[in-house]
Amino acid sequence: MIHSMTGFASHSRDLGPVTLHLELRSVNSRYLDLAFRIVEDLRQAEPQLRELLGTRLKRGKVECRVNLQHNDVAPRELKLNRGLLAQLGRAQQNVLELLPGSSPFSVNDILRWPGMLDDDSLAYEQIQVPLLALAGEALDELLASRSREGDKLADVIGERVALMRALVRRAEPLVPAQVTDFQERLAGRLREAVATMDEERIRQEVAVFAQRVDVAEELARLATHLDEVERILAAGGIAGKRLDFLMQELNREANTLGSKSFSSDLTSIAVDLKLYIEQMREQVQNIE
Repeated sequence: MIHSMTGFASHSRDLGPVTLHLELRSVNSRYLDLAFRIVEDLRQAEPQLRELLGTRLKRGKVECRVNLQHNDVAPRELKLNRGLLAQLGRAQQNVLELLPGSSPFSVNDILRWPGMLDDDSLAYEQIQVPLLALAGEALDELLASRSREGDKLADVIGERVALMRALVRRAEPLVPAQVTDFQERLAGRLREAVATMDEERIRQEVAVFAQRVDVAEELARLATHLDEVERILAAGGIAGKRLDFLMQELNREANTLGSKSFSSDLTSIAVDLKLYIEQMREQVQNIE
């Protein structure tokens, strides 16, 4: 199965006091490029998230966003740290005995004392397991999204391959006529050269004929490359770089076909081939 590098997934989980949100976005890239935007309270989860994504993704620019939203449905309850409050009371009593003129603590002083109010928010250890589970679910969804997009890309490329095969079949019967036409032209030029005994021109004309008379080899290589494109699409897996290389080879053969063409029909076929190759190349850029 062919996978695209473009995909999206978003998952949330209610943990009571907070709701955990995780979002994955993926676009095409030459290599695997992971970027994280994580709320500061969960920043320490980045190495585990990076490892999780890296084991199942091979290419693409992937952005992972994680944040926490406090739920207003259950308001946070303020709880005094009674142990700390007792310690402050004893410390204040000792100070007042030694310094009778000192002012005692005010309620504001006590409430603002570090650690006096118990924090009922969830600790990272309580969020870690559901966070990684949520990341796994989002990754599954992202891969499914990339797979669906990959199927569409494979269909588009397969359609272009079929169109190119039809063009190659159209071009094959035109080759003998082009050879005959060029032979007649060459014969006329050689007669002119022989009449003047211009041996250098004869050698030049023969060399041109050897280079440009036959495009059967280019058509055969085009067919072979198209076979390989179909084989890779059928095999699936990590195929983007191999397909990109084949696009370069196909374009090379189409260019050669166009440069060797002596007929408007073959030239038109070469132009159409290059158009389809360019359309396939655009799709291949998104394949993992």
